[in-house]
Amino acid sequence: MKESDLYLPVKRFLEARGYEVKAEVTGCDVVARLPDPDTPPLVVELKTAFSLDLVLQGISRQRLSDDVYLAVPAPDTPAKRKNWRGRRRALLRLCRRLELGLMLVDPAARPERAVEIVVDPRPYKPRRDRKAHHRLATEFSKRVGDPNLGGVTRRTIVTAYRQDAIRCAEALASGPQPVKAIRDTAGVARAAAILQKNHYGWFERVSRGTYRLTVLGMAAHRERVERLKAAEHAAA
Repeated sequence: MKESDLYLPVKRFLEARGYEVKAEVTGCDVVARLPDPDTPPLVVELKTAFSLDLVLQGISRQRLSDDVYLAVPAPDTPAKRKNWRGRRRALLRLCRRLELGLMLVDPAARPERAVEIVVDPRPYKPRRDRKAHHRLATEFSKRVGDPNLGGVTRRTIVTAYRQDAIRCAEALASGPQPVKAIRDTAGVARAAAILQKNHYGWFERVSRGTYRLTVLGMAAHRERVERLKAAEHAAA
């Protein structure tokens, strides 16, 4: 598919809505005007895939008009549809933040169904996610030190929750303990919830209110001890 394959479906779509449409006007792929001369022009940039270049083009066209759309082919294979579903939310959020519209174009479809407006260009009003903000602030304040390396992949992230679970495991390294003793020894106020949830599979209950390490928990504790020894040896 070529970018030019998208032009006629977009042109017909806009003409059906009362626009006069022309191509390649002062560098813009598509420019459309309503009969009212005071109405600002509508600009559409065509690309065969959603890309950074397309976004940058759209931003550049915003110097000419408030109504700027990006137009890309509608996904036409199972793999492309799956990829679109996975990226859709993020791409729509990006377009809304940049106040850009987005069209999906299917040149093979009937004219009345060839263009789908996914997002219209509208003034963006940011909304803060208070719950997400609270989670971020809480995780930052509860995490001890800076145990991770920014930018790494395929490595377990040490969260504040994991740090608390590690402290509980260290308290149980000498044998089964009641929850209160674990909480006091580890200094973890939420010890009971961590032991009951057992997110990592490290803990098991041996009697009411008493826990011990599982085989997996003992292995994780030994691995941590060995890693700390190796770090101390390397620093010496």
